[in-house]
Parts: sequence; C-alpha cells; structure tokens
Amino acid sequence: MALIIQDECINCDVCEPECPNGAISQGEDIYVIDPLLCTECVGHHGLPQCIEVCPVDCIDKDPLHVESHDSLYQKYLKLTR
Repeated sequence: MALIIQDECINCDVCEPECPNGAISQGEDIYVIDPLLCTECVGHHGLPQCIEVCPVDCIDKDPLHVESHDSLYQKYLKLTR
C-alpha cells in the first residue's frame, strides 16, 4: 500500500528529503506521494521514513493503492535496478 499525505500537511519540507525513492514532491497546495514510487520504505528501512519525521502526523496508508509487503518489495527491486 502506498502512503498519502493528508490536508493537515503544513509544508514543513522534512518528508521530501527522507524518501529514498523520490516519491514525495511539492504538490499544488501540499506535498504529495507518487504511489508508483512509494514502497513505504520497504527494502530501504524498517519503517516509512516520512511518517517517522512528520511533525503533524498527516501521512497515512492510501486506501486507493493497497499493496502487500511482497508487492512493495518487488516495486523496490524494480526501482533500484
């Protein structure tokens, strides 16, 4: 499952540099996560780094992009080849 940044985002800029896949970018109003690049840090870290550093806890699992741990790992392998 990819992650999503909710409207509570304060544009603090701490999540973007923590993403090992470059999935986070500045959107129109708030930061956004590209579900094609988000692996929830599977393959890189034990926990999603954006969630770990977010000061307002506005990053959640995206119910529109449900993926298993195995599919996230396969995505990681494709992205790091």
